[in-house]
Amino acid sequence: MKTLKLTLLLVLFVGIAQGQEKFITKQGHISFFSHSPVEDIEADNNQVLSIVDISNGEIAVSLLIQSFIFEKSLMQEHFNENYMESHKYPKAIFRGKIQELGDLTEDNKTVNIEGELTIRGISKPIETTAEIKKMDDGIALKGSFLVEVKDYKIKIPSIVANNIAKTIKVSFELIHQPYN
Repeated sequence: MKTLKLTLLLVLFVGIAQGQEKFITKQGHISFFSHSPVEDIEADNNQVLSIVDISNGEIAVSLLIQSFIFEKSLMQEHFNENYMESHKYPKAIFRGKIQELGDLTEDNKTVNIEGELTIRGISKPIETTAEIKKMDDGIALKGSFLVEVKDYKIKIPSIVANNIAKTIKVSFELIHQPYN
């Protein structure tokens, strides 16, 4: 009987420990910035879903394109209807792996992230570095990377071609909590 109780307790403990290796956020922040000689364009999305498994470094990030908020509503409308066609391609998804994650501390640690970014149904490899650190009740991941507009077949009309950069800077800040 003691063996049975010990076995059940061990199975329960292992299940809890595995659950503590996954962290999630539903309110991550991703922004992008386009600098051109004519104007700067910036948008923010605070409805980003992300999950990280620190046991193997796997990470997945998903967001709705329409959740990007612009300073000017006309920019937001053009972004969704003309450039991103968010009615046809509603999500952007990143799946990847944090390389050499190791043990996390409360100090920032620079890590490499490799994976695949899917925008408008087109998947391309992405490699970047990010800062990761342990927090009281979670982990924080912060970084940025560059995206080439042409890689995702985003068509920019020639009349506004000088207003939009060919390379867009994407920044992220994801504060993950333990996944239950």
